[in-house]
Amino acid sequence: MPFVDSHCHLNFPELAENMADVLAQMQHNDVAGALCVSVNLVEFPQVLALAEQHPNIYASVGVHPDYEDVEEPSVARLVELARHPRVIAIGETGLDYFRLKGDLEWQRTRFRNHIRAARECGKPLIIHTREAAADTLRIMAEENAAGAGGVMHCFTETWDVAEAALEMGFYISFSGIITFKSAKQIKEVAQRVPLERILIETDAPYLAPVPYRGKLNQPAYVKHIAEEIALLRGIDVSEVGRRTTENFMRLFGLRAI
Repeated sequence: MPFVDSHCHLNFPELAENMADVLAQMQHNDVAGALCVSVNLVEFPQVLALAEQHPNIYASVGVHPDYEDVEEPSVARLVELARHPRVIAIGETGLDYFRLKGDLEWQRTRFRNHIRAARECGKPLIIHTREAAADTLRIMAEENAAGAGGVMHCFTETWDVAEAALEMGFYISFSGIITFKSAKQIKEVAQRVPLERILIETDAPYLAPVPYRGKLNQPAYVKHIAEEIALLRGIDVSEVGRRTTENFMRLFGLRAI
């Protein structure tokens, strides 16, 4: 079974201006589909347009926690936009205490709104957390994020955090970081997460995996994440591809890729 990139930003200029080549490289590397993830509402039409134009590209709707001074997404607004059949998830949402400092209550309020919208519209969450694991898990529990389900994207936390998310029914997604020699903690987590709860992603155009580290990332490179997970778990990469693609389809309610 082919691979699926469960999280990328194809509308970002670095990729959007070369979309024909991006899609060709996906096909050449047996990447059957990709989820283009929204980071703010003003650019959401670009995300949706890609999903409307290409049958193997899907969309999410949400506002990333790093974006200050942008339109705040109300629950009603998110639910409205998520009604489109090409929108399969709510996010990227969550908390980030690394890039931004000070009073971040607005981040927590925004996160709560996304969870409430996901529960209301019945679509899973894409959660970003950086140096904010305790608050992320607390708010997930308080808002019953388990009622919506979703994925902890670009996972870089400890096994304890992964275990808590798994107990709430969430999936764990690994990015190109897992291929870095220094990523020992992430590699250990990847060995312990049940195969039926793993997703793979590029987070393109960022975080290109080895052997492309430091270069522009693209969905075609998601196979390198699968290869690393296969190596860590002592299984064939085709098994990782099959299981992660099945997981993607199950989480996002898709019948076929």
